Amino acid sequence: MKIKSDEITTVIRQEIEQYSGKLEISEVGQVVEVGDGIARVYGLSKAMAGELIEFQGAGGRVMGQVMNLELDTVGCVLYGDSTAIREGDTARATGNLLEVPVGPELLGRVVDPLGNAIDGGPAINASGRQKVDIVAPGIAARQPVKEPLQFGIKAVDSMVPVGRGQRELVIGDRKTGKTAVCLDAIINQKQYWGTEDAVVCIYVAVGQKDSTVAGVVETLRKNGAMDYTIVVNAGASAAAPLQYIAPYAGCAMGEYFMWQGKHGATPKHVLCVYDDLSKQAVAYRELSLLLRRPPGREAYPGDVFYLHSRLLERATKLSKENGGGSLTALPIIETQEGDVSAYIPTNVISITDGQIYLQPELFAAGIRPAINVGISVSRVGGNAQIKAMKEVAGSLRLDLAAYRELEAFAQLGTDLDAASKRQLDRGARMVELLKQGQYKPFDVIDQCISIFAASRGFLDDIPVPAVSKFEDGLLSYFRAQKADLRAKLATAKSFKGIEDEFKAAVGAYKASFKA
Repeated sequence: MKIKSDEITTVIRQEIEQYSGKLEISEVGQVVEVGDGIARVYGLSKAMAGELIEFQGAGGRVMGQVMNLELDTVGCVLYGDSTAIREGDTARATGNLLEVPVGPELLGRVVDPLGNAIDGGPAINASGRQKVDIVAPGIAARQPVKEPLQFGIKAVDSMVPVGRGQRELVIGDRKTGKTAVCLDAIINQKQYWGTEDAVVCIYVAVGQKDSTVAGVVETLRKNGAMDYTIVVNAGASAAAPLQYIAPYAGCAMGEYFMWQGKHGATPKHVLCVYDDLSKQAVAYRELSLLLRRPPGREAYPGDVFYLHSRLLERATKLSKENGGGSLTALPIIETQEGDVSAYIPTNVISITDGQIYLQPELFAAGIRPAINVGISVSRVGGNAQIKAMKEVAGSLRLDLAAYRELEAFAQLGTDLDAASKRQLDRGARMVELLKQGQYKPFDVIDQCISIFAASRGFLDDIPVPAVSKFEDGLLSYFRAQKADLRAKLATAKSFKGIEDEFKAAVGAYKASFKA
């Protein structure tokens, strides 16, 4: 039987194709130098920037990532124990970029920047994986920020309002309550959990002591906030590469939820707290100097601005076509001696949509949260407030600014006219009213009632030490005897048409109040 030659070639070609399909071709290099979380590898000529590299050493498998592409070597950062790798060990290019596990399985857990559980619980079997470093959504994929993200802090929600999708910097010296402000914002989201407005919170700890992070987790758990929170921890003992990628890993975990709106699912709103980016910048400086990138101002590399801008640019309010999800970023920056003009603080101030500035002098004077309303701003402003808050808080910032000026003037012992005295008295009571206990967020309607009473002059003749007692009693009165009037405000979200009723109700309560 004669077999045609083209049939034979077809059979041989098929055999070759099937055989080559089983072949795994990978590029392999050799470690020429290793130490301090950095490895230099010779022979990976086709490696991409940001590509994952697998190191196989005597101490086991360690993952790394390409950061520098040099003439005959590549510089890699190591996401594991660098002592497990020796000179001469093999390094294999994987062809993949760094990814982290994402999904609802991470809620309530404490993980490292690679998504491994570090809370002593079971291993996390996540539903998906997402790239750590991506290009932020473009302008066409976004819409303006106009939904409020309530902090539950009177001083913030009234004067420095934050909207969903905004980037608001929390800045100040150490031990001025920066973390406390952000934790209040996380705890305040509990009221929305299980509703359409639910917010998933991600707390990223960079370079913190493990005992501090344990305290944060305990606080969140005690206040019932861990149900909707993921804690990403790259502690002070973690290697610099892990501290560098921690904020990006937390952001990627948040983006999974943000895009859920596109599929009609909830939750689709996310709040990311990066605590803090000063330590991330220091970790990045360490990596860059070890990789021999040229140092610039304050020994930081030239691309340290890009480090933070590409992270914070990922905070957005998505357009309706993309599901309308949002990711709000609260980066924290620590200043030295209140120096906001240093390199990293000025960088992050120019990237964000405003800042909450916490002042050590106010903190020491017992004004907590120690927010300096003169320097603190929100570039979204009234768009991120409900109408009732806009109506009562419009003059608040001006009143406080005028009070601060008059207070400095009055310290000189000058005789003041009656109008100035009235302004001083009201300002002192406003400052007292804006004081708030830690981890005790206020409902936005309660905030509106408190500020309404103060701005309409009902507190002017109440002794300053009794302001807090008056406020507590007033809010209880509106929850009990005047619940129907409070419900009207909660529904209308405006004092229009019911202002006189409120004035009468506050007046009636005041008549029965004993300081």
